[in-house]
Amino acid sequence: MKRLIKHGLMFGNLFHVDSPALVDRYNRALHHLTGKRTEQTDFHVDISGYSPEVGDELSDHLYLNHAGVNRQFILLSMEQCTAPLLNTKFSTSRGILQQFFKENEAQLFALTARDAVAGELVNSVYDVSTPKRLFDIRRIKVEADTTAGTVRDAAKLGDLVDRFKTEPDGWFDDVLIAEMITLAGKTGDVVRNPVKLKQMTFDQRNFWTAHFGGLYLFQDVEHPALIAPAGKDGLDDLPIKYVFDASNRNQIAKFFEYNGLTEAITEARGINAAAILRQKMDFILVDAVADQGVDLTGATRADMRRLARDHGDKLPAEFHALAALVNWAENGGAWPRISSDHPAYFYTLRASDTKDAALVNMLLAELAPKDARQMFICHKELFYRTYAGWPDNKRAYVADFLVAEYQVDKAGARRALFGHDAPLEEPIPAKPDPVSDMIARVGPWGAVRGK
Repeated sequence: MKRLIKHGLMFGNLFHVDSPALVDRYNRALHHLTGKRTEQTDFHVDISGYSPEVGDELSDHLYLNHAGVNRQFILLSMEQCTAPLLNTKFSTSRGILQQFFKENEAQLFALTARDAVAGELVNSVYDVSTPKRLFDIRRIKVEADTTAGTVRDAAKLGDLVDRFKTEPDGWFDDVLIAEMITLAGKTGDVVRNPVKLKQMTFDQRNFWTAHFGGLYLFQDVEHPALIAPAGKDGLDDLPIKYVFDASNRNQIAKFFEYNGLTEAITEARGINAAAILRQKMDFILVDAVADQGVDLTGATRADMRRLARDHGDKLPAEFHALAALVNWAENGGAWPRISSDHPAYFYTLRASDTKDAALVNMLLAELAPKDARQMFICHKELFYRTYAGWPDNKRAYVADFLVAEYQVDKAGARRALFGHDAPLEEPIPAKPDPVSDMIARVGPWGAVRGK
C-alpha cells in the first residue's frame, strides 16, 4: 500500500489538520459526537472528518460510523468537500454529504470560520445485524449544527425576534430583550444574516453496502433485485423476489437489460471503444503473466504484443473475446457472439446514462475484476482489498498506469471511458424500454438468452 500512498492513489486529497485552532475545533466536535478526544496535533481527514491517524490512535476506525450506519461527520473547512470518503459502508454517503455541503455552502462557510460543524446522516435503522434490516433504510436526513449550537440558537433568536415584533408589549419586555441580546452575542444579526441550514432528505432505495460481504440492492427499478457477488449464504427470507450471486451471470445480464441499466461499449457514443477494449486486454494480459516473473516496468504497446505472443498459452478466454471485438471494430472482422455466460461478457458493458450509473459501474467493476482501471475508478474499496493480493510486478504496473494515464486528467479519463461522468454524477434517469408480454408472464430472469 505504500506505493499507492506515495503516488496519491490512496489517502490522496485529504484535508490537512495542522493548526492548533483546527485541532481544538475538531476535538470539540469529536467530543460532542462521540465523547472522545484525540491527542494528535497533525492529521488528515476525509470529507466526513474521519482521520486514519485518529482511527489508529483510538483503535477504532468506525469512531464516526458506529456499526456502519448513521454516519457522523465533522466539517472544519469547505475544502473537505472534494476529499474522498474512506471506509465507505454505503455507496450513497459521499454523494449525500457533497449535496448537503453544496446546498448550504454559504452558511457552512460562515459557520466554519468560527467553529466546527458536527452532524449525522440519520435514518430509522441503527443497526444492520441482519440483511433484512437493509430494506428498512428508505430515507436519509442530514442533521448538523456547530458544537456551540449556533444554528439552534439562531432559530431560537428568530422566534424571539418574531415575538418582539408581534407582541403588543414586546418593547417593554425586559426579559425578552435580554434573552435576545444574549443569543445575538452568540449568533450575530440573524435578521440581516440568517444562520439557517437547509433541511435535506435523500431517498436511499438503490445502493451498495459493505455489510454482509458487499451487497447491491436495487429497489427503485422496474424489476427489483438484490445482487450479492460474494454469495447468497445467509440471505434467505428477504422481502425481495430475486437474489443473485456472481454465478447467476445470465440472470444478472437480464436484470441489467430489462431495467435499461447497461449498454455495450461498442455501441456507446462519444468514446473510442477499441481503445477501451485494448486497455482492458492489457490488464487481463498483465494478470495472466504476473506470476511468471515478467518485468512490466515501462511496458510499451509493442512490449504488450510481445508478451501476448510469448505467453499465448496462458491467456484466458476474456482476452481472446475482447481481441475479436477489437478486430471487428477496427478491421471489419467477424462479429464475435459473446453470450452472458462467457467470462468476457461484463467486460463489454458500461452503465447507461441513468441516475444509477455510478452504482452500476461499481457492480460491473466487481463482475469484471481483471480491469484494474475500472475497479480503481468505480470501486476503490474493492480495489484496495484486491491490490493487496497481487504479485508485486502487477501492483507496480497498475500503480504506474494510474499515475500516468488517470491521475493527470481524472475527468478526461472518465469521459473517455464512460461518455459521461458516471462514477461521480447522478444523471437524470432514462425511461427503460417496455417489458414484453412474455417477460410479464414468466418473470424477467426465467429463461436464459444469449447475447
